[in-house]
Amino acid sequence: MIRLHRLSARAEVFYLNPDLIVAIDSTPDTVVSLSTHQKVLVTDSPETVVAAVQAWRASILANAFPANHKRASRSDANLSLVNATRGTDTHNAESEGGDR
Repeated sequence: MIRLHRLSARAEVFYLNPDLIVAIDSTPDTVVSLSTHQKVLVTDSPETVVAAVQAWRASILANAFPANHKRASRSDANLSLVNATRGTDTHNAESEGGDR
């Protein structure tokens, strides 16, 4: 949730789910259009709203991928190359072809 300030006499604080935002207009007040077809007038600038959404999304990713998560290095990975097969034994197919 992002914290915004409703355009009113008291500029009351409210929290909005950024996934609901469809558009942000500046006319000259900032109008946030939601997917619920509601429009919310806020005192925050469009740039501030965008920065809040970006920070919120970054925090979601930061929580999903912890900073202390260590990727396996090449020396840690036990990978080997294998030949692909076509469903037949290549050794037998070669020996059968050589008999003809």
